[in-house]
Amino acid sequence: MSFDGAVIKEQGVTFAIVVVKPYILNTTSSCDEARQGFARFFPGIPIILMAQNSRGIPQYQGRKDIVRFLANVHPSRIPWKRYTA
Repeated sequence: MSFDGAVIKEQGVTFAIVVVKPYILNTTSSCDEARQGFARFFPGIPIILMAQNSRGIPQYQGRKDIVRFLANVHPSRIPWKRYTA
């Protein structure tokens, strides 16, 4: 399994962003399942899920204060990394 993600520390808050398929963001249960699956890679920090629509526009799901922050950050400024398990 491999996935794209990032760990960011901003304004004293450390959090992870994980790229998922858009359908994952459709239900709370699928978001919860995805977050639980990625928790072993990012223990103890909030996990934000991110999916892009067909035009490449990101949509974030997770802690509201972090999602508000990310809404103002261009995805190219996020330090993406490929994780492999």
